[in-house]
Amino acid sequence: MRTFTIGKNDATKRLDKFIQKAAPMLPKNLMYKYIRLKRIKVNGKKSDISFKLKEGDVVDMYINDEFFEAQEDKYDFLKAPDKLDIIYEDENIMLLNKKAGVLSHPDEGEYVDTLITRVQKYLYEKGEYNPREENSFAPALANRIDRNTGGIVIAAKNAESLRILNEKIKNREMDKRYLCVIVGCPKQKKDTVTAYMIKDENKNKVRVYNKPFEGGKTMTTGYEVLDTKDGLSLVEVQLLTGRTHQIRAHFAHMGYPLLGDGKYGRNETNKQFGGYKKQLLYSYKLTFEFTTDAGILSYLNGKTFEADEVWFRELFD
Repeated sequence: MRTFTIGKNDATKRLDKFIQKAAPMLPKNLMYKYIRLKRIKVNGKKSDISFKLKEGDVVDMYINDEFFEAQEDKYDFLKAPDKLDIIYEDENIMLLNKKAGVLSHPDEGEYVDTLITRVQKYLYEKGEYNPREENSFAPALANRIDRNTGGIVIAAKNAESLRILNEKIKNREMDKRYLCVIVGCPKQKKDTVTAYMIKDENKNKVRVYNKPFEGGKTMTTGYEVLDTKDGLSLVEVQLLTGRTHQIRAHFAHMGYPLLGDGKYGRNETNKQFGGYKKQLLYSYKLTFEFTTDAGILSYLNGKTFEADEVWFRELFD
């Protein structure tokens, strides 16, 4: 038997979701059976799988130890590097300047050195995160940026902040601005353009068209050319829709591929301008623009944060 007392980071979770985190080796069919047989109880009583837990609730699990993940004194995230570029931090969130080349989350090729493992190590060493004291929550990223793109990533230190951030991102209550370098210069130095796209899942690539079509999704991109030099343009971009590879695919479709982009641009062109092997794209500015209640994060409304170092800006100095 194991007993769990629900803390604030597990409050509002459904009972079945909590059990899956607390006892990850327990098969779902057994979980449902044990709930029916009252081998898993909440506050000493039988409970429904969809019951929403509250802070202070006590969950008793009369199940074998083999279904619980062994707690270790050493955690994988402690092997992560110490390097973190922190733009802003408070008791609820962190804003991080992720460099191009760093993964946001582990994948099949890299498990230890990622942005989230660096964050967890940092908070563990500060004493703000201890896996032994958390039943199911771990510090998490609210947004992600592709490995070869840099920019501002938001990390949540607690479950309530993560919930709010996910909601605000979904409702587009944040204004994110990007800098990129494109090959060529649009005739219109400032414009909002619309096209239609569909993703080829097998190739992980987007196809873009000028006219709407069945199954296609609208994408709208605002941009302003900030500077030009030697056949290149430094452009600020605002995404008015959030589509896969939107900036890269949309500018390539317009005839102005991002410098360094091997997927939507041409390697010959990239070699001509210095041989860049990663796209010159950076999510450099973030403004919180809440239009609905933001709870414990209300104090962020109206605040703007900017990454000081965007590595390719020097091309236009």
